Amino acid sequence: MRYLSFDLSDGDDGVATLEAMASTDAKQHGAVKAEAQQVLDWAWQHFPRGHGPVEEGMDWDHDLQVQVEAGGWHTLTLTLTGSPAFVEAFLAAFVTAGD
Repeated sequence: MRYLSFDLSDGDDGVATLEAMASTDAKQHGAVKAEAQQVLDWAWQHFPRGHGPVEEGMDWDHDLQVQVEAGGWHTLTLTLTGSPAFVEAFLAAFVTAGD
């Protein structure tokens, strides 16, 4: 990942949240969107029947927001919630040693 860096927080209910945000000019926005799509494609491929509210027993859920701000800056926020199995697989796929 060049633009998105995920922060992990664990909830008391066993549901973890992975959140990333990138703010770029319009020229780089396509690359940021492509990274977000890469993450979502991975999630759909590896947990195809597990999308939905994690607190209802699903493996993962997501929220993707894009805002255009003053000066032409584009801010993309991708929030994933996940079960322990989803988060473990996500970290193995997207976080390298030393990150």
